[in-house]
Amino acid sequence: MTTADTKRHIKPRLHPRPELDSRSTWRYAVAGLSASLVGLGLARFSYTPLIPALIAAKWFGASDVVYLGAANLAGYLAGALAARALATRIGAVRTLRAMMLLATLSFFASATPLSFAWFFAWRFLSGLTGGIIMVLSASVILPHTSAARRGIVGGVIFAGVGLGVAASGTLVPLLLQQGLSQSWYGLGLLSALLTLASWWNWPVEAKPVATPLHDAKHHRGSLAARALLLQYGLNAVALVPHMVFIVDFVARGLGQGIAAGSRYWVLYGLGAVVGPLVTGHLGDRSGFGPALRAAFLVETAAVLLPTVSTAPASLIVSSVVVGAFTPGIVPLVLGRVHELAPHSLEQQRARWGHATTSFALFQAVAAYGFSWIFAQAGSDYSVLFGLGGAALMLALAIDLGVSLAPRER
Repeated sequence: MTTADTKRHIKPRLHPRPELDSRSTWRYAVAGLSASLVGLGLARFSYTPLIPALIAAKWFGASDVVYLGAANLAGYLAGALAARALATRIGAVRTLRAMMLLATLSFFASATPLSFAWFFAWRFLSGLTGGIIMVLSASVILPHTSAARRGIVGGVIFAGVGLGVAASGTLVPLLLQQGLSQSWYGLGLLSALLTLASWWNWPVEAKPVATPLHDAKHHRGSLAARALLLQYGLNAVALVPHMVFIVDFVARGLGQGIAAGSRYWVLYGLGAVVGPLVTGHLGDRSGFGPALRAAFLVETAAVLLPTVSTAPASLIVSSVVVGAFTPGIVPLVLGRVHELAPHSLEQQRARWGHATTSFALFQAVAAYGFSWIFAQAGSDYSVLFGLGGAALMLALAIDLGVSLAPRER
């Protein structure tokens, strides 16, 4: 074997030196948190509390705002599909910086409703930034993180999603007191500050691991990897009833009014802030496979709880727990991706991109499908929660089936 061959078989620095990890890991994690807050938390979730104001100010009709919300979901799916190609062409860190700038620009552009097409385009682009950031942010940071910390670091990165949910229930109503345009400007200013703060805190990109051809084929054909894509998509389906309908369920379904419904949304947001930190830590301690299985079980109970009891205590538990798993499932699936391809950074990035695409596709289909089912079922909310719980039970059954299947050789 030549010297060149020897060098090719030496694994690149997937695991950083301990002194580098302890000095820089959290700086990188905060950059990732800022990116997920801008591109996922604010760009997606701040739109929900702005909808009544958009209608009241006659910027758009009630039917238009639904299509504008769908534009963000479509953009998210497009971003998940385009992320790796962009990263290959211009580099992942440059792509992340560009997406944060584009998300910031989308807020300022949305402050002036020039036309429906104008607003639709910017909502699509804001979703695009979220899909790309979801795929790339962790894949840039985690190769510089020790294996023992990957869960909690992933949790910090995606806590930005939870912060965006929390901000949608607290910051946006305060901004709306100043006016609708001013609200968009305020979100744009916050996004610009987060972009600036994170600009120089991204790590130098790790070089991909050269995976032998037979090993790559083995990974692509992995039963566990294929099952994980389906499980992640089913989890996206299960989140839709709470994410889309929980406020309306409390306000109109239970007759408690919008103020009461909004309080449960704030609880949902608080759960989303701490969720990824808790699940990431659990994954580090117990392994991501067992942690994911436990998550499906707990999440199933929380999604189904409103079908059993609508007492305030039950709704509080359900809102907080499902809110926690909205971003909390992400570090678990991401950690599982790393477990299934421990020595190939390229395989990790590819699988995570496929997982994000699966989540985006299942969530978009479920959002429209559940809305149709809701209308056909005579506004019966329990049907939606039941379907969400069924999706999680199927995900858990798939996980158990894979764990009992003969191991691939």
